[in-house]
Amino acid sequence: MTGETTVSTAARIHGRSAQRRVLRALLDQLPTRGGPLLVTGEPGLGRTVLLSWAAGSFRTGPVFRLAPGREPDGAGPTAGELLAVLRAAARRAPALVCVDDAHLLDTSARAALGHAAERLPAADRVGLLVSVAGHRAVDPDFVPLPTLRLDPLTPPRAAALLDDATDGGADPAVRERLVAEAEGNPALLLALVRRLSPAELRGRLPLPAPLADAATLAAVAGGAHTCRPAAAGDLLLTVAAAVRASDGPDIDAGLVLDAVRRLRTPSAGAERPGPPPEPAAVPGRREALPEQLAQGGDRLRFHSALVRRTVHATAAPERRRAVHRALAEALENGGRRLPGLLHRSWSLTGPAPAQSLADRLASAAGDGAVPAPYGLRATAYARAADLTADGATRAERYTAAAEQYLLAGRPDRARPLLAAARARAAPAAVRGRAELVRGLTELRDGPVGDAHQSLLLAASLLAGDAPADAATAALAAADAAWAAGDLEGCLATLAPGSPRAGEPAARPHTGAEPPGKHPATVVRDHGAGMRALLQGRLDRAAAPLGQVVERGRTDHRPEALLRSAAAALLLGNVDAARRAGARALAAARQLGSETLVPQALEYLAYAELRAGRHPQARAHAEEGLRVALRTGQRNTAAHHRAVLALAASIEEDPDSVARHVTAALSTARRHGLAQAATLAQWAEARADLGRGRPFDAADRLGLLVLPGPGRGHFAVWRLAVPCFVEAAVLAGRHEDAAGVLTDFADWAAFGADRQAAAQLARCRALLAPPEGADGLYRRALDRHDEAGGDFERARTALLYGKWLRRRRRPREARDRLGTALAGFERSGAGVWAAQARDELRALGAAPHGRGSGALTRLTPQQLRIARHVAEGATNREVALTLAVSTRTVDYHLRRVFAALGIRSRLELARVVGQAERAGPAEKTGAQP
Repeated sequence: MTGETTVSTAARIHGRSAQRRVLRALLDQLPTRGGPLLVTGEPGLGRTVLLSWAAGSFRTGPVFRLAPGREPDGAGPTAGELLAVLRAAARRAPALVCVDDAHLLDTSARAALGHAAERLPAADRVGLLVSVAGHRAVDPDFVPLPTLRLDPLTPPRAAALLDDATDGGADPAVRERLVAEAEGNPALLLALVRRLSPAELRGRLPLPAPLADAATLAAVAGGAHTCRPAAAGDLLLTVAAAVRASDGPDIDAGLVLDAVRRLRTPSAGAERPGPPPEPAAVPGRREALPEQLAQGGDRLRFHSALVRRTVHATAAPERRRAVHRALAEALENGGRRLPGLLHRSWSLTGPAPAQSLADRLASAAGDGAVPAPYGLRATAYARAADLTADGATRAERYTAAAEQYLLAGRPDRARPLLAAARARAAPAAVRGRAELVRGLTELRDGPVGDAHQSLLLAASLLAGDAPADAATAALAAADAAWAAGDLEGCLATLAPGSPRAGEPAARPHTGAEPPGKHPATVVRDHGAGMRALLQGRLDRAAAPLGQVVERGRTDHRPEALLRSAAAALLLGNVDAARRAGARALAAARQLGSETLVPQALEYLAYAELRAGRHPQARAHAEEGLRVALRTGQRNTAAHHRAVLALAASIEEDPDSVARHVTAALSTARRHGLAQAATLAQWAEARADLGRGRPFDAADRLGLLVLPGPGRGHFAVWRLAVPCFVEAAVLAGRHEDAAGVLTDFADWAAFGADRQAAAQLARCRALLAPPEGADGLYRRALDRHDEAGGDFERARTALLYGKWLRRRRRPREARDRLGTALAGFERSGAGVWAAQARDELRALGAAPHGRGSGALTRLTPQQLRIARHVAEGATNREVALTLAVSTRTVDYHLRRVFAALGIRSRLELARVVGQAERAGPAEKTGAQP
């Protein structure tokens, strides 16, 4: 093992923010305590770059690099010697030791390094970063170490890396092909870019086929795909070939064993006859597997997807075809027709069309009676298209493959196939189907304006030959216009002259149907109901939308259930929306549709929000966000981010609100998602209001709810009116608050929002003279009792309690404020609960035990003023918020400075911040 001391600059790195945070935490703690960290990942994921970044980012001490040396086995340092070296390195200053490719060390050096890492005391201030390749199991010497695993980049991260490498000069279609082909491996993505000429990158020349050839894959794998003996190579190749038709990372070990045995017999057509495979190479004995493979139960898989692809690509063509023949025979013998046909197609010699096999493959892919996941059907359709000579039929099969990839949650795989389909002459119905799938893809992960146009074109092309599909496309186009906040476009798309479906007989869901496909009656009724609703005719909307909701009670198709949930939300039937959304989620999971799962979770999250159940909404949105990001659905992810921002806006973590708002708006602004943007901005303003910043809240909300070109989404802005009225009244903008109540009154009368009537009464109470406010607050609470929902009722009780306290009616105020506190705590609304506690303390009530710390020296009124000032409010803003005079704020603030021994607002912010972070004991403040 050799070493060197280096002083380097931080390396540039893409898409590893989470991993960098882990490394940064280790580096930041080194001045006081050290520790080891193991970094692992397949070749090409950036282990070396990450270690270089850490070395360049460490500024408080020396950096030592240890590399595999040339010592004979057993000649390296012992664990004790290595531990002494590490301790000596940190005597004068904290030290960072980086060991890259530690799996290449000899046996004794690996053991010494592992033992030294385990025995290294934290007090020695040594950070030990060890990287090992992820194409093999982690050595037992390193298993006890805390591990940081590198995963492939998400499609958006990979696209950002590609744009950086090409200065944004790649043609969009080429860009999609490269991102899909690299499968999140940054080194492979950059290697593919280097392989292409400028003309190929810009789409002026066709791309080479295959795009990732054997030489490129082998260069990135760096020899990780090689093994000895030859029998082990057969096993690796068989597993690699079998996984191609498994739609998953692993494969049945029994199938592999059967295929390997057939490969070694003349009947399998093996070009390299020989004895049966050696026992050491047969799956079933875990310790005998090549290092590239792992076994779990009766399943085999590669540790690395890149190595699996490289093993398959670098094999001799004759041997590869023989393996596919052996797998085809084994699968067909077991009655598994679809994967057997796939392997049969891959065993063919040369690229010439094979029409008979292509037809059989496409027929099996479209047979709903054949159990198969979406990804496998997509692969079969794409392979059938490759073997098809007729251009129109080939385009149709590429489109069918894209449909299945979209359902499988792989839009990155769908887009290149759609580009291939559009490049071939085809009838209008085939082109319409391609535009439909493209539009649905963009609706979930692209500019929704582009999606709208693609879907309108699809509806036009499909109108003659496939009216039901045309109506589905038109309804999806309306969805795109809705997401964009384009009211006129939405109405025009839903106009009576738009394509309408007939009344075909209902048929069961086969699992092979295209995404977005709905029964004709659902399409017709949902479109008619949406149009009536947008025109303000609830009487005409209720019947057709109600029919859609009712069909959701008996339909088991996830698409129909999603429409049922959407219709229920339009009608304000939150309970029906939750039921339909939950059933849609179960159906999507049962079918394995990764695309529909985050959409079902989105409807569930919105329904919970409308019901005021913020913790449940957050749970659904967190899961939906994970699936949406994993499946490349950035638009859906933006909606989940907006829900998370709204849920967090009532809690006590402003950083969480800001993080989700920023992420949601980043996608919403690029892709034209007006609905998601409005929800995110509302969340930001509601967080301001909850933290006693009414001026900021009124400014933000005014942009959303006041008339003008910047008003928020047509279906969302009214939901934010109650927050604006409250903020505007506290900020002294009574005229603006009164100006929006006419529209809101119409919305409340509309009946689609159960909370609106109670919120309207609350808003009127805020604006009413003292003699009228009392009755309006009571009426609002009565309406809340009818509508349900703890959070909104608690907000009304809080405002009523504040009003009663100012009217010097303490007993009544305590009752209302206690009810508000209980409602906020039940809703998880921590920031609003803090307001209720402050009000109770001002009345002399004690909702919790006595606190401790610096802030306990303050009276309740001083504590409230201190918190507002620490958050940046001026004395006038504090006076308006607390309904006191500016002179009163000045007086109490001077007393606060004296009690805390400080001289400036900056010091006050620091003291309050430290006390708030110290825990709930100091948050409770003092008793009067």
